[in-house]
Amino acid sequence: MNTGSDEPGEAVMAANRSETGEAGDGHPGQGLGSRAPEFVKARRMLHLSWQVGVFVIGLAVVVAGIIMLPLPGPGWVVIFGGMAIWATEFVWAQLALRWTKRKVTEAAQRALDPKVRRRNITLTVIGLVIISALVGVYVWKFGFEMPWKIKDQ
Repeated sequence: MNTGSDEPGEAVMAANRSETGEAGDGHPGQGLGSRAPEFVKARRMLHLSWQVGVFVIGLAVVVAGIIMLPLPGPGWVVIFGGMAIWATEFVWAQLALRWTKRKVTEAAQRALDPKVRRRNITLTVIGLVIISALVGVYVWKFGFEMPWKIKDQ
């Protein structure tokens, strides 16, 4: 299973940490699993209620992010925030969040590559020149009239 880490056997190490009772504080080397307080984890029904609450809150945040995708608002940021809420309790969300962080970091590094930046700047300049030429031809032919006000010529 790909956990988003370069270290082999990370899931096994996480299981060993939880057996020995090592607590984590959200750092990258922390094992997978619940981050609920110890008194909550000690009581099965309370822990189950905790997980349901975390799931419902995370779901509400993710749904709000999905609604914000076509509407004004930081949709993707809110969706990743909901995933982070889920990741405080669920291993599958922790793995998905690690994978996403790794992919975003790789994309950012590729975007900062000088060759890629030079190519992107060149394509942007070419696009702006083409758009400027099209606007110039339109203004030359019709003036500053809007298309719905142009009379037959």
